[in-house]
Amino acid sequence: MSSRASTRVAVLKGGRSAEREVSLVSGAACAEALRAAGYAVEEIDAGDDLDARLSEAAPDVAFNALHGRWGEDGCVQGLLEWRRIPYTHSGVLASALAMDKLRARQVFAAAGLPVAPGRALSRAELGDAHPMEPPYVVKPVAEGSSVGILIVHEGDPPPPPPGPDMPERLMVEAFVPGRELTVAVLGEADGPRALTVTDIVPRAGAWYDYAAKYAPGGSEHVVPAQIPDAVFAACLDIAARAHAALGCRGLSRADLRWDERRGLEGLALLEVNTQPGMTPTSLAPEQAAACGISFEALNAWLVEDASCDR
Repeated sequence: MSSRASTRVAVLKGGRSAEREVSLVSGAACAEALRAAGYAVEEIDAGDDLDARLSEAAPDVAFNALHGRWGEDGCVQGLLEWRRIPYTHSGVLASALAMDKLRARQVFAAAGLPVAPGRALSRAELGDAHPMEPPYVVKPVAEGSSVGILIVHEGDPPPPPPGPDMPERLMVEAFVPGRELTVAVLGEADGPRALTVTDIVPRAGAWYDYAAKYAPGGSEHVVPAQIPDAVFAACLDIAARAHAALGCRGLSRADLRWDERRGLEGLALLEVNTQPGMTPTSLAPEQAAACGISFEALNAWLVEDASCDR
């Protein structure tokens, strides 16, 4: 790649998903870091005119700071492939697989990775009876940031009949009690490198919902997680293998639950985020910093790793 000063980077942010506001924050932070690293940066709110904006900007690299549908599910990646613009993070197939929680589960299971029992669920199946023995989780197949998730506990009635705004494609998954763990992974040339393990402790509420993720003081991040060495090592291994199984590149983040009562058998892989939050205090950059990689250096590494051929 040419020198940083002559490398034009278009930071794609915002978009039209339910995670738009989060993406705007991520994109602004990444743009600031890339300017500090010496790149020529233009910020683009990825709306309906994205193709025209890309044509006008003519970037050497697109930094994908989008979250959720259209930006994280292979759609914008396909546009960038068509335009032959190298872009950060995962390609079309890995992005689509990771965003589709049912397909991702199939990939993880085939790779021998631990997942909680679960199945597909149509919107019409809700409202009459429990789709599986409580406790369980009902979630949209293709959303992130805990958008639309419902936890049904023992003794709760079945979920109410869905409203018209609920997605048609849903999944139901056994609820795994215990701790929320996460691992960031860098797709380096010699294989995926899992950074460390974070133990996420929500300050309010019983689980890591949207507010706990993004509200100030919503959760405490313990980095590195204070868990047994064998469990720590297993988390790193699961995250690296999940990154490879999906075919991810660049940066990803694997989210897990751990039922302490069951030891290593209590680990369950929930999902892989191919576009993790990207502010200096977000989980993945926080782990990078703990491993000696500054926010500026992480963003620069992603630009240097950009591709449109895989």
